[in-house]
Amino acid sequence: MPLDLLLAQAARRLADAGSPSARLDADVLLCHVLGVDRTWLYTWGDREASAEAEASFEALIAEREAGHPVAHLTGEREFWGLRLATSPATLIPRPDTETLVEAALALAGESGRLLDLGTGTGAVALAFASERSGWAVTGVDLSPAAVALAAGNAARHGFDDVRFLVSDWFSALGRQDDGERFALIVANPPYIADDDPHLARGDVRFEPHGALVAGDAGLADLRHLVVEARSYLCVDGWLLLEHGAEQAVAVREALTTAGYSEVASRCDLGGHERVSLGRR
Repeated sequence: MPLDLLLAQAARRLADAGSPSARLDADVLLCHVLGVDRTWLYTWGDREASAEAEASFEALIAEREAGHPVAHLTGEREFWGLRLATSPATLIPRPDTETLVEAALALAGESGRLLDLGTGTGAVALAFASERSGWAVTGVDLSPAAVALAAGNAARHGFDDVRFLVSDWFSALGRQDDGERFALIVANPPYIADDDPHLARGDVRFEPHGALVAGDAGLADLRHLVVEARSYLCVDGWLLLEHGAEQAVAVREALTTAGYSEVASRCDLGGHERVSLGRR
């Protein structure tokens, strides 16, 4: 069957299954099977797919119809121009999180130290490192599998100086009185309430529950980090937190109550307040 017809049929199936980006999903999966990019696919769409390619593509489309994330089916996702390996052990990097990177870069001079809490694939740490070679970057995660994945992504892109540690938030960084201090601390912590209906939809059904859900209507980890981060920030250092679109007011209040100054929020591409920050 010609590639363009194969794609059209697959896109219809995915649309019927409720995929919000059916044609893109089909394109990405066929590119993965063929080992080509989308430009090649559209240039040579009249070529016949081999029986082996059709069978592999059919298997992936069936899994996507069942709801499995494209990033899990291909084993990678692009973030900040970096192709990062993914796995069910971590959250899938999302475009909204680039707002966190942008906000950190806007505050970063030529050198300093950055800590990425709950690093997952290492997306935020590596995106920042790709723009600020003079900074010492550390990423931590409670999951050893996530730390191994992040370290592999660093090696894949040649970020030999970015370190990743297994840590329950700050636990691997020393006692608060003599521990490490950072000019920037960034985090995309769990911030979804455990009764949020979105947990039963889309890609999040296949992502680690503990990386998504927090108590106190999704605010527990955010409030914990607001308090604890002060002991690990340099004087005049900044804490930047990604959160849900309706949580900005609560996070700003927590930052102000904890004594941070210059408290503010930044919007994502959709115009939602996605990141809040404050200065020690």
